[in-house]
Amino acid sequence: VQLVESGGGLVQAGGSLRLSCAASGLTFSRYSMGWFRQAPGKEREFVAAISRSDGSRSDGSTYYADSAAGRFTISRDNAKNTVVLQMNSLKPEDTAVYYCAARGGLTATMPAVYDYWGQGTQVTVSS
Repeated sequence: VQLVESGGGLVQAGGSLRLSCAASGLTFSRYSMGWFRQAPGKEREFVAAISRSDGSRSDGSTYYADSAAGRFTISRDNAKNTVVLQMNSLKPEDTAVYYCAARGGLTATMPAVYDYWGQGTQVTVSS
């Protein structure tokens, strides 16, 4: 299984970035996908997640950390095996390495229950 993030970079406060995660080696639609971030000296924290598409009532359900709600949008394209995090109105406190993760179960906010991780992409927001 491989998860590859892209789209990070340097942006001014108030700007936008679009992170993508390309997945391979797994049946993508059966996995819940999450985005997490980790700033220097801090623990990895939940940002957003989207449920797997397995015909259950939770198909496509999305979940956000309070810090991301209203500014970030997570989406998935099962045909392309990708998950996207659109980040708007970025703030300096959003600066972190952002990670994509996959879980073969229901969506969750705890990093420890995710099965696979990408290598991360740096997001830096200048004031």
